[in-house]
Amino acid sequence: MKHDYQSICILRLSAIGDVCHAVSAVQAIAKAHPNAKITWVIGKVEAMMLSGMPGVEFVVFDKKQGKAAFKQLANTFKGREFDVLLHMQVALRANLVARVIPAKKKIGFDWGRSKEFHSLFINKRIPAQNEPHVLEGFAEFARSIGARCDTPQWHMPVSDEDRTSASQLLTGLPRIFVIAPAASKAERNWLPERYALLAEHAHDKGFSVVLSGGPTALETNLANEIIKHCRVPILNLVGKTTLKQLLCVLEKASLVVAPDTGPAHMAVTMGTPVIGLYAHSNPKRTGPYLYQDYVVEVYHDNLLKQTGKTAQQLPWGTRVKGKDLMQQIQVLQVTSMFDAVVEKENL
Repeated sequence: MKHDYQSICILRLSAIGDVCHAVSAVQAIAKAHPNAKITWVIGKVEAMMLSGMPGVEFVVFDKKQGKAAFKQLANTFKGREFDVLLHMQVALRANLVARVIPAKKKIGFDWGRSKEFHSLFINKRIPAQNEPHVLEGFAEFARSIGARCDTPQWHMPVSDEDRTSASQLLTGLPRIFVIAPAASKAERNWLPERYALLAEHAHDKGFSVVLSGGPTALETNLANEIIKHCRVPILNLVGKTTLKQLLCVLEKASLVVAPDTGPAHMAVTMGTPVIGLYAHSNPKRTGPYLYQDYVVEVYHDNLLKQTGKTAQQLPWGTRVKGKDLMQQIQVLQVTSMFDAVVEKENL
């Protein structure tokens, strides 16, 4: 018997990629409980991407406000009590946020994924899963309250205006290949000269090459280095789009390549194939969900070298360390995957 929930709170603050994974679960919940009021406590940047999503109230927790953010959240929920809180984040900050969200039932992760005192802020757990992708963890939260979430689907809240803006940025470009080169940490990025060689390969195959990303110095500098090393034209959109416009740029692309970074997962939500480049984290856990067969990775070899064990013999999600691991990914590996994906996807 399915519980008739009237009010459901989702807690997932960050990051962009994880929030993209959570969207499919939240939308499945909304479909299963059409009469419930759904509230999502979310980070400021992530809310910009999802604003306007039908059927969901967003309450922004701005971590930059420090203690004031917790006080503001408590005031927002004063006098309210949710039927259930789905606590989808184990970081300490998120656990402290859960403390000020009033709910009869607080569902969190199983013991194996619980950390940072997560267990102190929940009173029920989702079942343990065998080597789950992050998205599958979120899907289990949806199932815990009666939603069907077997095949992920996304309906990202972009407007006609967002799509028009993206079209204007890409005017006249056939067969768009987007390189989203930068992750949040420099060590997760591939080398600029290798991105440049990949861009030249794509150009020679008839693709228009576009760089995408945010306005940070790391992303801007990496884009400039790629362009400096490249002998073919590249449209540089780094820092020139909103998150919603970036979603639409990724939607119009035929193919995307990216390291372990948010735009890889944004592209998945828009149905665009992604080649993921992975060294530090297990792509079976955090890779582009629908396109894990397209990942080029050196994670498993490095994990074995550093620990003497396989991913199956270690705690799921164990990371490997090293500033130069991404250099082990060779250009030929990526161009070969590029060619294979182009053929398989009929691009």
